[in-house]
Amino acid sequence: MLVLSSVLGGAGPWLALIGALAVLLVIDLALVRGRGGEMGVRTAAIASAAWVGVALAFFGVLLLTSGGEQANAFLAGYLVEKSLSLDNVFVFLLVFSAFALPVAERHRLLTYGVVLALVLRGIFIVAGAALLDTFGWVSFVFAAFLIWTGWRMFRHRDDHEGEQRMVDGLRARLPLSEKPAGRKLVVREDGRRLLTTAGAALVAIALVDIVFAVDSVPAILAITDDTFIVFAANAFALLGLRPLFFLVADLVERLRYLKTALAALLIFIGLKMFAGELFGKIGPEYSLPAIALILGAGVVASLVADRRDRRRGVAPDAV
Repeated sequence: MLVLSSVLGGAGPWLALIGALAVLLVIDLALVRGRGGEMGVRTAAIASAAWVGVALAFFGVLLLTSGGEQANAFLAGYLVEKSLSLDNVFVFLLVFSAFALPVAERHRLLTYGVVLALVLRGIFIVAGAALLDTFGWVSFVFAAFLIWTGWRMFRHRDDHEGEQRMVDGLRARLPLSEKPAGRKLVVREDGRRLLTTAGAALVAIALVDIVFAVDSVPAILAITDDTFIVFAANAFALLGLRPLFFLVADLVERLRYLKTALAALLIFIGLKMFAGELFGKIGPEYSLPAIALILGAGVVASLVADRRDRRRGVAPDAV
C-alpha cells in the first residue's frame, strides 16, 4: 500500500522523530524523579510550557525543511489533539477516583499510559490512513462519524454521565484484587492472576484511550493524510498530557464551554472532510485559523463566565 511504502521509504525522519521523543521523555522522567515523583502546579505549568515550546520548535523545523503546508498541517493537528486531551483529563480523573488511586501513583501510571497510547495511536493512524488510501469512500464515513460525535458531545456538554458509566463499567468487569500490593500491577491470589488497583487503573486508561483514538484519529486525518505529520501531532500532544493533567485537573470544570467548542470543532472538521471530497482539498491555511478561532472562543467565553460568576459569588460547581 502507498501508506506503508511511504512510511518505510521515509524511515529517516521517522527514526529521528522517535529517537528525539524517546530522549525528551527520558529527560522529563529524570527531572520528575529528581523531585521525588511529585508535580505541583508550578512544576506542571513549567513542564506544560516546555512541551508546547518543543512542539512549536518542531513546527519551526518543518517550516524550514518542508514548507508551510506541512508545518501548518502539523500545527492544526496539534491544536486539535491538544484540545481533545483537555477533555480526556476529566476522564482520567474519573478513573483515578474510581480506583481510589493515591496522588503519588498517578504520575507513574500516566507515564505508562502515555507510552502505551503512543503505540496504540501509531497503529490507529497507519490503519486509518491505509483505509483512506485504499477506499476513498471511507472519508465520508469518517466525516459522518465526526459530525455525529460532535453532535453527541454538544448534547451532553453539561454532564459527564456517559464517561462516568464507562469508568464504572470498567471497574465492575476487571479482575481486581482489593489487597495492598505496593507498586505492583498484577498479583497472584489463590492461583489466579488479579490486577491491583494500579494495574486496573492502567488497563482502564488504555481502554479509554482506544475510545479517544476513535474520535481523534479521524479528526486529524481529516486535516492531513500524511502519517508522519499525524503521528508527530499526536505524539507531542500526548507527551504533554502528564503535566497538563496535574495543571488543569482541578480547573477543567471551570472551562464550561470547552465541550461546546470541541463539539463545534469536530462538526467543522467533519464538514470540511465532506467538502474536501466533494469540491477539492481545503488546505491547512484555511482550517488552521478556523480551529484556532473555535477553540479560542470557547476558552475566552469560559474565562469570562467564570470571572463573572466569581464576582457574583457563585461557585463553579453551582453553575
